[in-house]
Amino acid sequence: MLSVNSDANKISPHLRDLENTSHLDPLIDSIGDIKYVLLGEASHGTHEYYTWRAQISQRLIREKGFSVIAVEGDWPDCYNINRWIKGLGDQDRSIKEVLSEFNRWPTWMWANWEIAAFASWLRDHNSALPYEKKTGFYGLDVYSLWESLDVMVEYLEKEDPETAKHAQDAFKCFEPFKEDDSYAYVFRSSKKGCKDEVVKLLRKVRENAHKYNSEQEADLNAEINSLVMANAEKYYKAMAGFGEDSWNVRDRHMVETLNILKNYHGEDTKVIIWEHNTHIGDARATNMANAGLVNVGQLVREQHEKDGVFIAGFGSYKGSVIAGDRWGAPMKKMKVPEAASGSIESILNGKKEGNALLIFKNNRELQELFNKRIGHRAIGVVYDPDREQGNYVPSRLSKRYDAFLFLNETRALHPLKISPDGSRTPETYPFNV
Repeated sequence: MLSVNSDANKISPHLRDLENTSHLDPLIDSIGDIKYVLLGEASHGTHEYYTWRAQISQRLIREKGFSVIAVEGDWPDCYNINRWIKGLGDQDRSIKEVLSEFNRWPTWMWANWEIAAFASWLRDHNSALPYEKKTGFYGLDVYSLWESLDVMVEYLEKEDPETAKHAQDAFKCFEPFKEDDSYAYVFRSSKKGCKDEVVKLLRKVRENAHKYNSEQEADLNAEINSLVMANAEKYYKAMAGFGEDSWNVRDRHMVETLNILKNYHGEDTKVIIWEHNTHIGDARATNMANAGLVNVGQLVREQHEKDGVFIAGFGSYKGSVIAGDRWGAPMKKMKVPEAASGSIESILNGKKEGNALLIFKNNRELQELFNKRIGHRAIGVVYDPDREQGNYVPSRLSKRYDAFLFLNETRALHPLKISPDGSRTPETYPFNV
């Protein structure tokens, strides 16, 4: 553990201000020509994590030519955002209407005013650009089995009737369980051969992708939806108690989806990834590695080192957050208590008033200071402020991240389902740098 009275005193000279977008200059400079930038969050319900990631992303898009944003969200719902910001359809709808289609719990993760603001900025940015230069917004996650099945059958019936037969066969495997809430039960009870049908569909879609040209990116949409179906089976079977650990299946799927996106858009494409710290912070620098777990940050570093990978984590000392007190429970605004003594958040709170930016890249002294295991708070979509002790992940921070953004006090984000006061939307909309 970092000693608060000795080593911690050496931290102060390395703490940079972080109060406005100009204070991001050292971070943007450190990223340089890197092609993969991973931006974390210490919770899924904090206003500042979303808005600071948006500000960093805006600068990377404008100054560094990044053109793909990939997030910890379901492919079909995020693809609707992608179509809207690229002018591929739904232009008569408001962004609130587009985001309202996020109906899987926890809806607040993407159906919020912070994302509405950023998506509106992306559409404005894209409007003056040729299609190949527009920035896209895509979901990497594996949860959307039913939505992906529906999309595949409907689309292929129009565009590729032969392959649609494989989609229908795959659909029949799971259709009897569609109204059941337990994916694990679905895969315990589904017919033998379902996996074969889904893999056969994925193979057919990949073979015929060049035919799907009725709309820009239709081939990409078809391929990812079929990949979700293939990997969803592995994921939920693992949750049901057999097969590879469900965490590893999920994170490997997200990286496989990321790689398809990168290959689709071309070798020179630069990608921004938005996920929780537990996914983007290198698992090898935490106790996850002891349990045999990998994550997106580790896999991207291992697979794309030659293209450059930069990981930035986030954390805060106190504030409020949107979460549920159990899985599927109504969302609540909850208090985030002051961070536990000896945690990274507590140490940084004692060293600087306000927010701070630490950049570990090319800073050997700072790397050494944070090369010890320190508790680092992680809040999930399920949270109990009165039972905080289990929320701290022992982390070698300078190995887990290339930079760390410390926000002293944070606020809950603004879900669309919670109406703003009066007729005004929150200050996040429109979001301008």
